[in-house]
Amino acid sequence: MRIALSLALAGALAPLPALAAPPAAPERRVPEVDELVRFPTLGAVALSPDGTRVVYGVTRADFEKDAFVTQLFLARAEAPAGSAVQLTRGEKSSTAPAWSPDGQWIAFLSPRAGDKNQVFALRADGGEAIQLTKSETAVSAFEWSPDGTKIAFTAAEPESKEKKARKDHYGDFEVVRGDDAFVQLSTFDVAAALKAPVAGAARTRGHERSVASFSWAPDGQRIAFAATRKPDLVQGHTSDVWVLDLKDDGVKAIVSWPGPDAGPVWSPDGKQLAFETTMGREVTWAANTRIAVVDAGGGTPRSLTDAFDEDPNLLEWNAAGLWFQASQRTASHLFRLDAATGKAVRLSEPADRIGFSYSLSKDAKKVAFVSGSPTSLPEVHVTALAPFTPRAVTAIGEEAKGFRLGTRELVRWKSQDGEEIEGVLIKPADFDPKRKYALVTVIHGGPTGTDRPVLLQPDLRYYPSDLFAAKGALVLKVNYRGSAGYGERFRRLNEKNLGVGDAWDVLSGIDHLVEQGFVDPERLGSMGWSQGGYISAFLTTTTTRFKAISVGAGISNWATYYYNTDITPFTIHYLGDDPADDPEVYRKTSPMSFIKGAKTPTLIQHGENDRRVPIANAYELRQGLEDRGVPASLVVYKGFGHGITKPKAMRAVIRHNLDFFDHHLFGGPAPAFANPAVPEKAAAPEPAK
Repeated sequence: MRIALSLALAGALAPLPALAAPPAAPERRVPEVDELVRFPTLGAVALSPDGTRVVYGVTRADFEKDAFVTQLFLARAEAPAGSAVQLTRGEKSSTAPAWSPDGQWIAFLSPRAGDKNQVFALRADGGEAIQLTKSETAVSAFEWSPDGTKIAFTAAEPESKEKKARKDHYGDFEVVRGDDAFVQLSTFDVAAALKAPVAGAARTRGHERSVASFSWAPDGQRIAFAATRKPDLVQGHTSDVWVLDLKDDGVKAIVSWPGPDAGPVWSPDGKQLAFETTMGREVTWAANTRIAVVDAGGGTPRSLTDAFDEDPNLLEWNAAGLWFQASQRTASHLFRLDAATGKAVRLSEPADRIGFSYSLSKDAKKVAFVSGSPTSLPEVHVTALAPFTPRAVTAIGEEAKGFRLGTRELVRWKSQDGEEIEGVLIKPADFDPKRKYALVTVIHGGPTGTDRPVLLQPDLRYYPSDLFAAKGALVLKVNYRGSAGYGERFRRLNEKNLGVGDAWDVLSGIDHLVEQGFVDPERLGSMGWSQGGYISAFLTTTTTRFKAISVGAGISNWATYYYNTDITPFTIHYLGDDPADDPEVYRKTSPMSFIKGAKTPTLIQHGENDRRVPIANAYELRQGLEDRGVPASLVVYKGFGHGITKPKAMRAVIRHNLDFFDHHLFGGPAPAFANPAVPEKAAAPEPAK
């Protein structure tokens, strides 16, 4: 025994055999354009009433069908990240998931039957989806009743017999702002719809108003809704709050004063309504909205958020309080609001949390949301509210673990007028402060958009920052004056000063980075879409500091824009008047006013059927540049409106930008926009013999 013990000890003390060296980690690589277009993005999030499960949407590109398709997934709150099950499949998207109050069913919208969105439902424990509605027109939104026995939904009215007869006799034409398709509210019984799809019972009728957002009262006998006088976008300021009594379909005006009032939600006892409002102010685009409450029978609204200096996005009202989401600088948080005192408390942590799509459990003790950071891709998270300790239930980031991506950080500087400006600086993965880098600015739209330091996700398309960084460029994303998250005063700084002040903010940001010593001032580029395209166009005609500029769906002449856009009030809110009554403000803010000074090679990208920024702006800028011998290329994406919504065209947008800036900043070949290189398709496999 003693000998055996000695041998055992000897063995224990003997040197261990050398372990094999661990395999080297695979070298990270720059993602391909198609990989970025295909990369999944997260959509709507819905936490189950008991807080144990979360359903969410994932959107991917299908190049074969040339579509971005969203499918729904279900994850358990306590399960390991990435263990979710896929709920929906097929060629068509499934969106807007909503749990039944008892947590047994998940309803959603899909155009899988007839190419128009209908309401479907599937059991949370599995099974096939069941079509619930057979609306003649697409369903735009829906909501379960508090007891789960009914669903309310909105859809545009079907084409009238008179309209069909007109088309048959005279052919198809449109009377602008005279052929309105009013949106109406309907309800249906869920038990009946589970047996066969139903059209639903119309609850609102006529052309006095067009329904937008709505919510059920706790007693299930009333529905509060917001509605505009007409469905046209220019009518947004006419939105008021109404209550529908389901016993007789009677409708009563609750809030009807100037300015928009929207998103009503009921108090838990059904005696009050909370809603988003401008408190009777007409000029509102850049001003803060408020959350206000009013008696459900009508009365004088009372603002609760005068002390909160940002736009609160109202979510719901339950026994724990009113809940809203709002930005604070580049962060985005969940807040609880006391309806009696107006005191708002931030629940999400830490202070720089970037969270969206917050969804609460029935008892308001748990929340699900999407959140990302400078070092992590957005994932769905679930947490108790006390303490706030979120854990990811998705693992989207695993799909990018082999990518070489740039780093994100916040930078601040003083603009020309002394205003502090913040931006997101993206550096190459191997950044060396002793080198001189090209610098490109990527300018967001809005103007009330906000660029946030989140890894990869905001940079997948249009202007993929990580591909520019991989080329050896720094990318600066400027939260110029007018951006959301910095309070009302900051958002209103570009009223009557669009383009001018915005350009100060971009150029001063460039100067700030040049002073750091790692930017080559001879290799500057700028790009942006929508309002970002406008600012880029303004830079094209007002400065010669850039080597190249890309203008995406941008405004070149505010008068052209005002007379052609589908949202004319936007222009009035920012410029103060129309072009006939104040031509000077239109002159000083329009890129075309300064076209004689333009020298920068410019790529112009625009959707053929853009109604938000009509394509006349693109042709006007191109012709003005060409008349002065400035290199300009206009690429029109056929069949698209203000955004590019199909993978193949998105591939083209990205490729055009990459080739354009590669040529002007890095000495690559001149882009062949009309005759690009097209990879050969793989040969079809030989049929089996």
